[in-house]
Amino acid sequence: MADDFGDEHFVVDEVTSLVNEAIDGILSAASYDHRLINKWTSSVSEEVISALAKLQKPFKYAVVCTILQRNGSGYQTASACFWDKQTDASASVQWQNSTIVVLVTVYGLAV
Repeated sequence: MADDFGDEHFVVDEVTSLVNEAIDGILSAASYDHRLINKWTSSVSEEVISALAKLQKPFKYAVVCTILQRNGSGYQTASACFWDKQTDASASVQWQNSTIVVLVTVYGLAV
């Protein structure tokens, strides 16, 4: 399945859109509940991977999903990758509603 973005490139805007759609579909009406965090993180990650696979691009993907209660507390994270800057990339999305903050990072590694 070809698209308008190029079959061999990781297009950050395209991936960001897919991530936002996945989060909206799962959490748009949700309120923070610590008992549901494992379910939500798995659901978001699986939905994003499924949407990426449908693009049929020559990439291996890694998805990291973090869900926090929106209560004013801080959160700091960092990552480092050794990759080919010509083909590999990442996209990070922050999404929130009144009680939840979601951070998703997708790494795309060309095969």
